[in-house]
Amino acid sequence: MTVSPIDLASLLCSRLCHDLLSPVGALSNGLELLADEKDPEMRQRCFELLEQSAKASADKLKFFRLAFGAAGGFGEQIAVGEARALVDALAGSNGRVSVNWMFGVDALGKPAVKTLLNLALIGLDALVRGGTLDIGAEVLDGSTEIVVRAAGQRIAFDPTIGQALEGKLASTELSSRTAPAAMVQQLAAAVGGSVQVHVTAESLVLGAVLPSN
Repeated sequence: MTVSPIDLASLLCSRLCHDLLSPVGALSNGLELLADEKDPEMRQRCFELLEQSAKASADKLKFFRLAFGAAGGFGEQIAVGEARALVDALAGSNGRVSVNWMFGVDALGKPAVKTLLNLALIGLDALVRGGTLDIGAEVLDGSTEIVVRAAGQRIAFDPTIGQALEGKLASTELSSRTAPAAMVQQLAAAVGGSVQVHVTAESLVLGAVLPSN
């Protein structure tokens, strides 16, 4: 799969805007309600909703800044705790997904962290009825190995996302939904790595091996 950097960036921006539309829209609606509401209890409720929407918006922006962006505020090595905090915040807004972590290192290179975050995002999207998200990473023999396993009552996984992860999706079929997967595939390919996908009715396992340069 070959896609121009401009097209991929455009699709990633579309995905970001799609995910931010709901919390930002809730902020706008909350402000409208607050302007007309006189009852103290209802005004307090409006403030609580505004606070929740503002937090959700901030959590998503922080996540996408590192998952999609250049993440200029970070060095070449990023503490795994940073990635964990971003995923936990994103999953926390769902309320139906529990996240388990298994790290064998304290820090990972930026490409590995971006890969981990995007695989976690794909895993979260697949858990439409909730479930568990298991995330692990370790460095063995000079390569970073990342595994994300989503398990729940129902796994909603678009086959085109798997094709994009494995580099088998035609560029003409790329969309904002598959763009994060395409970026992961390009990140892995750039360092001579690979991405694997295994899906069943109740689980989705995503893996990546990224050799150190």
